[in-house]
Amino acid sequence: MPDLSHGDDVAAVNSLRSAVMRLSRRLKHQRVDESLSPTEMSVLGTLSLCGSATPGELARKEHVQPPSMTRIVALLESKGLVRLEPHPEDRRQKVVTRTEQAEVMLEESRRKRNAFLASLVENLDEDEWAKLRAAAPVLEKLAHL
Repeated sequence: MPDLSHGDDVAAVNSLRSAVMRLSRRLKHQRVDESLSPTEMSVLGTLSLCGSATPGELARKEHVQPPSMTRIVALLESKGLVRLEPHPEDRRQKVVTRTEQAEVMLEESRRKRNAFLASLVENLDEDEWAKLRAAAPVLEKLAHL
């Protein structure tokens, strides 16, 4: 457990925060479809990882209010990236499902972002690359806590 009263731990947390934010910003610029907001891309990514979901479930996963998610889903539907289907057990609800068009776009986006990261990694030496590979599962864990 980090000791945030200790200088080295505070510096490490600060450095991690700063680096993750800068890298995230740079990755956001590596978009395939400039008409989609980062939030819309995030919703599509969530649907890709988790499968179909109700707007309420998506709102919880994306940490937004349900009315905001309703608007996001409507925008994605108008662009042909999701479709709304009846909920199998509750006729009052709808289930949001990504379309094939969304999956193709997400895959293209992943390829572009992976290529960007790969170009950055080329600047690392073997020891730095080994450390980054080892840190990847830990960063993944942090992203999902």
